[in-house]
Amino acid sequence: MNSLAEPKTAIADLRTDSDRLWESLMEMAKLSATAKGGVNRQALTDLERQGRDLFIQWCRAEGCTIRIDNIGNIFARREGSDPTAKTVMAGSHLDSQPTGGKYDGCFGVLAGLEVIRTLNEHNITTKAPLEVAAWTNEEGCRFPPCMMGSGVFSGVLEFDTMMARTDADGVTVSDALDAIQYRGSDSVSPSEINAYFEPHIEQGPILEDTDTTIGVVIGGLGQKWFDLTLTGLEAHAGPTPMNLRRDAMMGAAEVTQALNRIAHEHQPHGRGTVGSMMLHPGSRNVIPGQVKMTLDMRHWEPEALIAMGESVAAAVDEICQRHGLGYELTPTADFAPEHFNKECVDAVREGAKKLGLSHMDIISGAGHDAMFVGRVVPAAMIFIPCKDGISHNEAESATPEHVHAGCNVLLHAMLNAAGLGETKA
Repeated sequence: MNSLAEPKTAIADLRTDSDRLWESLMEMAKLSATAKGGVNRQALTDLERQGRDLFIQWCRAEGCTIRIDNIGNIFARREGSDPTAKTVMAGSHLDSQPTGGKYDGCFGVLAGLEVIRTLNEHNITTKAPLEVAAWTNEEGCRFPPCMMGSGVFSGVLEFDTMMARTDADGVTVSDALDAIQYRGSDSVSPSEINAYFEPHIEQGPILEDTDTTIGVVIGGLGQKWFDLTLTGLEAHAGPTPMNLRRDAMMGAAEVTQALNRIAHEHQPHGRGTVGSMMLHPGSRNVIPGQVKMTLDMRHWEPEALIAMGESVAAAVDEICQRHGLGYELTPTADFAPEHFNKECVDAVREGAKKLGLSHMDIISGAGHDAMFVGRVVPAAMIFIPCKDGISHNEAESATPEHVHAGCNVLLHAMLNAAGLGETKA
């Protein structure tokens, strides 16, 4: 048998099969297709079970062994030549939003599978084993919070608490896992993993806007979420003079402006969003006596994120005092920024260079499984463009060329991390 360290040109020229990867994406999408061309494969539903079953079927056909842990995460393993080496993993998720697209999450899982198919096809053995992970409930739309499976795996989320979470119908995660028969008992530890790579559509417009094929993701924005309730006094819109009102909506409007201002003061990475607002009593001729709203703050630097949170809290207090409002500001999420492992990031960047692909460093504004996995395992992400930056939408779209490019970068990043073994006999 010949060492694969010798035919460097052959390895440098290695590419995945674009048509095979695209056909796999389209076949997976058929299982949960929506009328508008998207998918509805919510976590732990029967449709998601079908997607899991198909993925496992494909992995077993490539000789992979399958492990499933207690939260339903799936791990498909291809052995390497060194049984003592830690694994090099690729992964993402198979679940979707109710009106999701074909590529969000699924691309990352099937790109990992395509890497294994390509290596099998060319009789290439890696020194370290390779593994593909399909994480449970990344979206969090049926069972909050998001990134549940990777959160439990990394120890960020507590297993028993997550198993007790319910959907809108009162079904627990525990019952849903049993219903689709994906409550596993295999023990999989972060200590087994040497590197983790997650390919994903960008879910934003930067790559397309700059005509760049590969985003080398150096980390992700930290997040602080709050629920804010402002309480004033309902009163008749006609007889009540402006200077005598305790208008909760006026407070909400100023808080929204303050959040926007604070985000602008923390550029280039500051983000501030009011995503939901509910008025009580909701009558056109009654001054709102209560507003419930959400505040979403994000930043790349931990100190800046803390400063944003403190500034918003101070603004809420000042605004409410001025308008005679009571308030309750409740933290609902607090995720530190994720700075990905330098060696993994470099492997992605070198893969893009080797392939002659345009690339740029980029920071993820959205949450991904890699954000949690990266806390306990060296990790990085690979972004490809999506049309108009649209995601979480049935109109979500990526080109076969970009899908293929991202998968090829994954291939060479994983080979970089895993090392080369020997050709199969």
